[in-house]
Amino acid sequence: MFHQLKSLSTKEQVETITRHLVGIKSINSTVGERVIIDELYQMLQSFPYFQRYPNNLWTQDVEDDPVGRKNLFAFVEGSPETKDTIIYHAHIDTVGVNDFGALKDRAFAPDDLESYFAGYTYDEELKQEAQTGDWLFGRGALDMKSGAAVHIANLLYFSEHTRELNGNILLILNGDEESEHKGIITALSELKSMQRAHGLNYVMAINTDFTTPLYDGDKNKYVYTGTAGKVLPSFFIYGRESHVGDTLAGIDPNFIAAKITERIHNNYALAETIPGEYVLPPTCLYQRDTKQQYTVQTAPSSQLYYNYFLFEATPEEVLDQLLAETKQACTETAHYLRDQFNAFTSKTGYPTRNLSWDVEVTTYREFNAYLEAKGIDTQAVINQVLADNDTTELRELSFEIVSALQELDPNKKPRVILFFAPPFLPHNYLKDNDSRDEFIKESIEKAIEAVSEETGEKFAIKKFFPYLADGSFLSIHEAKEELPPLLDNLPEWKRHYNIPFSTIKEFNLPSINMGVYGKDGHKWTERVYKPYSFETLPTLIRKTTVHILNEYAFV
Repeated sequence: MFHQLKSLSTKEQVETITRHLVGIKSINSTVGERVIIDELYQMLQSFPYFQRYPNNLWTQDVEDDPVGRKNLFAFVEGSPETKDTIIYHAHIDTVGVNDFGALKDRAFAPDDLESYFAGYTYDEELKQEAQTGDWLFGRGALDMKSGAAVHIANLLYFSEHTRELNGNILLILNGDEESEHKGIITALSELKSMQRAHGLNYVMAINTDFTTPLYDGDKNKYVYTGTAGKVLPSFFIYGRESHVGDTLAGIDPNFIAAKITERIHNNYALAETIPGEYVLPPTCLYQRDTKQQYTVQTAPSSQLYYNYFLFEATPEEVLDQLLAETKQACTETAHYLRDQFNAFTSKTGYPTRNLSWDVEVTTYREFNAYLEAKGIDTQAVINQVLADNDTTELRELSFEIVSALQELDPNKKPRVILFFAPPFLPHNYLKDNDSRDEFIKESIEKAIEAVSEETGEKFAIKKFFPYLADGSFLSIHEAKEELPPLLDNLPEWKRHYNIPFSTIKEFNLPSINMGVYGKDGHKWTERVYKPYSFETLPTLIRKTTVHILNEYAFV
């Protein structure tokens, strides 16, 4: 690959690499994630630097991974007098292609898609952009194989200009960003080993995940000095089933789920208030009952979970907020069901019955303690669930655990059990009044100013990358005592979603997102804007890298 790249400009290198990577079907949770890492290894192995220093290029297996994923590491050493190191990182997996419909077979063919959209009559803006030749289409073109290509082109540049580096660059290319983040989580152990073996001082990380306009007519190119975190609050709802001929005596868990979703889904009152930031409310990702087939009995239970972004809030604050909303939803449910039953007896003349529509709201931790106080060995039941269940779907497994515990309750009381399911992503952002973080922000501002003067681009700096990114796993802001509300309510996290919190806390590494620019990430119209992404962005990252490594020793 080097012989194909060596005579090209940086812009041409990035486009060539991007096209090559888009052509590899590395859909999340498929063997393509392994294939693309093997291909990237061969590509980097052809670079003269790694011909001279073969030990500076290696892969790491993701342990117990069903598709055999690997992480790829490439280390370029600059000045031997300093151990300061900047990490470049990017993910190389993509979402699936079912959204392409009849064009599914062309999802990885940028030229075919460009030709198709150039004649597309249903979206004039898309059509015009396709006709300019400035946009590259295809699954993964924007999210984020072009971002990986930018890092590779810059790594090639610095491998041939090591004297410009007063420090080192460590590139990490990994998969599974679109799902469980196993790639970056596994990479943490290798980062720690590298740090110990070579005495490295990790200064910061640069991610190139995609950026996009935040509103119609937005011309800014965004640099994010941190990334949002995430929890997945989940609800197991146990009702009181009934025959449809006696439905007014029951408590339908689907109705409770609907009331909870009505109060939480896209409720902007629950979003954090951070001036100037793109802050999103919680979103329902899953809502269904547990009936397996048609009957005229109402469902015994229902399940739902939400994507809940964390910006500056802690998991405990989110938990308290959701408990309050859930209790209010259950109170409204009880009032409504009682009123309907009373209306029934009033209209029909039937006598009333001694029924309650109260629904208990509890956390996983509280419910576990309640069962143990009754002498029930909850851990034995959990162990049996894990032994009997071979699913790799972690949300499903979490619900199985909670459901098994609910079945142990002799009272069979209607209740909502609130817990957290994987994944959890810490929030990562630059801290105020921290000399290192202030230096990094000032360095970014200087690089942006220089590139803006050269190119005329308009930049804006934001505190939080508003989507989800692997950079979340390089720093954690919660103190040790702030984690129990999360971890005690995340069933068996050490066994099936073990995050090395102590290592993350030890690194405390900012991850800056200087991303490629485009539109419609995760859509079939996904496209990356070539002039900025393939030419301006690599320059911005180089300037930032050189300035930080040259000046960091003076901080």
